[in-house]
Amino acid sequence: MSDTIQQVTILGATGSIGLSTLDVIRRHPDRYQVFALTGHSRVDELAGLCREFLPRFVVVSSDVHEARLKELVAGLNVEVLSGASALNVVAAHEDVDLVMAAIVGAAGLLPNLAAAKAGKKVLLANKESLVMSGELFMREIAQSGASLLPIDSEHNAIFQCLPNGQFKQDSGVEKILLTASGGPFRSFSYEQLKTVTPAQAVAHPNWSMGQKISVDSASLMNKGLEFIEACWLFNCSADQVEVVVHPESVIHSMVSYVDGSVIAQMGNPDMRTPIAYGMAWPERLESGVKPLDLFQVAQLNFERPDTERFPCLALAKQSFETGGCAPAILNAANEIAVEAFLSERISFLNIADVVEGTLNGVSNQTSDSLEQVLESDSKAREFASSLVQRFGVS
Repeated sequence: MSDTIQQVTILGATGSIGLSTLDVIRRHPDRYQVFALTGHSRVDELAGLCREFLPRFVVVSSDVHEARLKELVAGLNVEVLSGASALNVVAAHEDVDLVMAAIVGAAGLLPNLAAAKAGKKVLLANKESLVMSGELFMREIAQSGASLLPIDSEHNAIFQCLPNGQFKQDSGVEKILLTASGGPFRSFSYEQLKTVTPAQAVAHPNWSMGQKISVDSASLMNKGLEFIEACWLFNCSADQVEVVVHPESVIHSMVSYVDGSVIAQMGNPDMRTPIAYGMAWPERLESGVKPLDLFQVAQLNFERPDTERFPCLALAKQSFETGGCAPAILNAANEIAVEAFLSERISFLNIADVVEGTLNGVSNQTSDSLEQVLESDSKAREFASSLVQRFGVS
């Protein structure tokens, strides 16, 4: 155990991952101290967190939110900043030890890269960083000597099941089995999927997540993004990762070995488990999560994913195999489509239509530089927005 208190920056502090991280820190004040908190617009919530954790910095998205937050934390020794550049500052600050990368979507890419370049211990809960720029991100990690710990429950489970967290065939590893709950519409027919609502889509049966990730889970796009993330994290090919639908969400993922063994990581569906594991690795910490009661679980079920009803999974795999900026195009189109669905401008099934149309309509290019990735992201968002208008519901 380290004798020094580790300084933690939480990117996305008011989301479910950020709040779970703060709960782990709350349980171990002798080991962790909050250095910086960031949030988009939940100013009142951030102010409350500042009063409890007394961070050195807090970052919000705009000048308006900055002014309001300064009023709320007046008298506290907390410096309030705003804007994208401020995210990079608190992610790469020389006094920071750990960075919890929990901003949802493409907005997390640049501060996550800043943390990687600065050689931090990066706890990655933002899969879009690897989906959009996996090659660049992994290169920065290697060159800077940063540590990268996966926090998504599935990738954290895989990390725990692999020898030394690495996919090495000379260690007898054969395949990663990436589990998916199937989401709230797992048993819905194609006809039923035509009329599902945003309220139904965000009601995940097992996990407490934000709206965007919940919709991605319902469409299986979340599993598609995690498929791409797994390939980059563990340096494996697409045919070495298989998605397995497991409705109970008790087994968080598995690794298959050449001798016929399958090693699984199990636990209650609570993100504090992978968060605590990532923060303390290679040690283990009490996380506040109750031990799994196997007698209460009683049974475990497994199914193959249906990519005809849920084509987003197949589109994600296709984009990874295509390479270049195709995954960045996929991600950008999906963000636009999900936003449109949540605001009831397109149907649930139109999400896949927008993504597929954008993949076919935007020219792919190599992803050798961040500029190319961001250019593809921008073009994909513009193209996807035009498709939303075309598919829009009356």
